[in-house]
Amino acid sequence: MNKIKVAIIGCGMIAKTAHIPAYLKHPNVEIKYFCDFYKENAERFVKEYKCGVAVQDYHDILSDPEIEAVSVCTSNDAHAIVSIDFLRAGKNVLCEKPAARTYVEALEMQKAQNETGKVLNIGLVNRFNKAVNMIKDLIENGELGELYHVYASFRAHRSIPGLGRAFTTKAISGGGVMIDWGVHFLDVVMYCSGDPKPTTVSAQTYSKLGRNMKDYTYLNMWAGPPNDEGIYDVEDFVTAMIRTEGPSITMNGAWAQNIGEEEMYIDFLGDKAGIRLQYGGDFKVYSAKDGALLEVSPKFNTGDHFHNEINAFVDCIRTGKKLPSHIDTVIVTAKIIQAIYDSSEQRREIIFD
Repeated sequence: MNKIKVAIIGCGMIAKTAHIPAYLKHPNVEIKYFCDFYKENAERFVKEYKCGVAVQDYHDILSDPEIEAVSVCTSNDAHAIVSIDFLRAGKNVLCEKPAARTYVEALEMQKAQNETGKVLNIGLVNRFNKAVNMIKDLIENGELGELYHVYASFRAHRSIPGLGRAFTTKAISGGGVMIDWGVHFLDVVMYCSGDPKPTTVSAQTYSKLGRNMKDYTYLNMWAGPPNDEGIYDVEDFVTAMIRTEGPSITMNGAWAQNIGEEEMYIDFLGDKAGIRLQYGGDFKVYSAKDGALLEVSPKFNTGDHFHNEINAFVDCIRTGKKLPSHIDTVIVTAKIIQAIYDSSEQRREIIFD
């Protein structure tokens, strides 16, 4: 079997830590191009990984007939246009999360996929996580009984990334903690719940702790250093209530809060049992039987969900299998996130048709 030749578009942290290592481990994949607006980033990857060719403009490789697939690892503002251009060039695309800055952009991506018939998967990697899939199976098998509510917490002390840079500039990122962290938590909830149709959204976002950038106190800033002359026009806190045709959903998220605790978990509440998932980790099942309260902590080999995601992407190109991360499935997450921002801005509940 001929190897699938891929291109990495955007040579930043997510490409380095997730996409590239997984592709390099796949026996049927060859990385042909590293592409970045700052060509020196692409050249550095060529040297580090001892493969591929460095390019600056992705348009230069659109017509290469050898390229079958691309990973779009750019900043959020380029997700839609880059993905659409490669789809229309006949390439299969794995685009990092979020699908796009807005629901309208995500719909344009979906339209391009539907018209071209090529693969467009979104990097909502938890759909390939062992613990998440175990919880999904427990829910579907009726172990929780009726799943009536899910609560998600993604709260940290003072963790605004790269203050004054791309993450905190709405024109680039599309938003703050909701579109950065919240997209993963919301998608886990939707996936495990069977992707129920949303009916209403009521939400409020706040931009408080980072507004005075020069006085913002923190311990570390992973996407830093801060740029005091830059832009901070996104939210550092969000609270939301979502009604669906399945369970109701509530969430609280904070890049930054004046509480010195990190709380990253999701609670699934059923009338027979409940589950608390520690995000990125293990979970516990709480239930009752024969007059006793039970607490079960499953032990299992988690594996690497990024490798699972890349392997599934490569395989679906050959088999035509539609993955759980296909744009047609995860578009609902983009729809809800847009409604959260709209609800906050308009200070009213958003009702879906």
